[in-house]
Amino acid sequence: MRTIEIYDTTLRDGSQGEGVNFSLEDKLAITQRLDAAGIDFIEGGYPLSNPKDAQYFARVRELPLAHSRVVAFGMTRRRGMAAADDPGMKALVAAGTSVVTIVGKTSAFHVTEVLGVTREENLAMIADTVAFLAGAGREVFYDAEHFFDGWKLDAGYAAETILAAARAGATRIVLCDTNGGTLPHEVARLVSEAAAVLGEADLDVAIGIHCHNDCDVAVANTLAAVEAGAAQVQGTINGIGERCGNADLISVVANLALKLHGFRILGGTGTRHLTELSRFVYETANMVYRAGQPFVGTSAFAHKGGMHVHAVAKATESYEHIPPEAVGNERRILVSELSGRSNIQAMVTRPDVRNDRVLLDKVLAEVCRLENEGWQFEAAGASFDLLVDRCAGTFRPPFEKLSYNVAVESRGRAGAAAATGDGAVTTDEIRTEATVKLVVAGSIRHEVAEGDGPVNALDAALRKALGSVHPAVERMTLLDYKVRVINAQEGTAAKVRVSIESTDGESVWGTVGVSENVIEASWLALADSFSFFLSRAAAPG
Repeated sequence: MRTIEIYDTTLRDGSQGEGVNFSLEDKLAITQRLDAAGIDFIEGGYPLSNPKDAQYFARVRELPLAHSRVVAFGMTRRRGMAAADDPGMKALVAAGTSVVTIVGKTSAFHVTEVLGVTREENLAMIADTVAFLAGAGREVFYDAEHFFDGWKLDAGYAAETILAAARAGATRIVLCDTNGGTLPHEVARLVSEAAAVLGEADLDVAIGIHCHNDCDVAVANTLAAVEAGAAQVQGTINGIGERCGNADLISVVANLALKLHGFRILGGTGTRHLTELSRFVYETANMVYRAGQPFVGTSAFAHKGGMHVHAVAKATESYEHIPPEAVGNERRILVSELSGRSNIQAMVTRPDVRNDRVLLDKVLAEVCRLENEGWQFEAAGASFDLLVDRCAGTFRPPFEKLSYNVAVESRGRAGAAAATGDGAVTTDEIRTEATVKLVVAGSIRHEVAEGDGPVNALDAALRKALGSVHPAVERMTLLDYKVRVINAQEGTAAKVRVSIESTDGESVWGTVGVSENVIEASWLALADSFSFFLSRAAAPG
């Protein structure tokens, strides 16, 4: 069994991704989650780059980490300056980490054209920096920036740079595909060549791999490097990072643990935490989950085609390469116009419906008809359950919709067209009022309510009309509201699909409505949400 070190750079390289910004508390919280997951090394940032990173290294010492070693990141000393006098070196030492990662130039092109120093000076900068930090009692990892491009341009000079770092005391030589333009077969070959150079020099140093995803092969490149002998893999959770991102450590770890053989990772903590870890980082970074993300995405084990669902019902491995629980994920069965009876059978929650082939076919036909009109039930399980009840003839609506009306009034304010003294422009006052007429428990209820917009006003009026008979509606709250144009080519006459997500504090359910009128679509989805909640609340047990 070969042990593969997992080196996470979410907090440094990942934070360079567009739209990613971690607070100090975010970085500390992610550090604790990474430690619990068994990550070997956590790169916290560059202590000289900003006050937040400097504060992070002061605060992280207080965390009782059980497994991970925190790493400070920096660059080689400045040209023409002794390492001991360089502010960057002083900041790295002051960070107090047991490990420091240094990035240096490997490509002759970058040395002369970007860094603007001689080849000899660059080699001295690498050696001096590594020797100084090693002399200060730090373990030093050397990131060979632009390694693959540099090796292809001038293999002799690229070899000199990694030999300089290794001879000065670096314990890991990390080969970086900085531009993300190298392909797996090239990575495997050049990793082997670099290992041979270090071996011929009789240097006992491990090789690491750091890949960017500009060709969408960062994970494949990382695995190819491991197969070629790399002992450390670097990447970020969910692959976040500059440009197209970094190698996704979620996929790297899952592949090493579950698909390849002979590798020991994460200190034996296993992979069942990967989905939770992935979503925690998304939430902390305020990013939307990537539904199609391998292993941990919400669609990773979602089955929509009827033939697929039929097969999975008999043998899950027929269309799943691993059990979803192996990475903490779950299987999902979707219903759509592509579905077969097996999808419907898997989705229905009523035992009496599952074996009724005639009813299942009726439900499937109705799903296909509605999806052709723009309805979609993948995120609207409550609307689907109500559809099944209606097809079965067992739906007993807790209220009957008679009519509704929504009025939006704009009231101009005095001086609205003029700017105020501080430069702000005043706006008109908007008043929204909704009226609903329902039959509730045999009586007609006619109620009116105001709200912050049409949907909020309709929601308030529904609550007033239902509350005296069904006080449980006060437990309901709306979590999310989405509008999607279905046939955009129709312009302002296009159909829209409204999706609503609601909760009672214990469970969450989704409903959907479709119409050319966004208020009507919202009304259909909102009414379904109340109907689902009240019908289930009144059900026995």
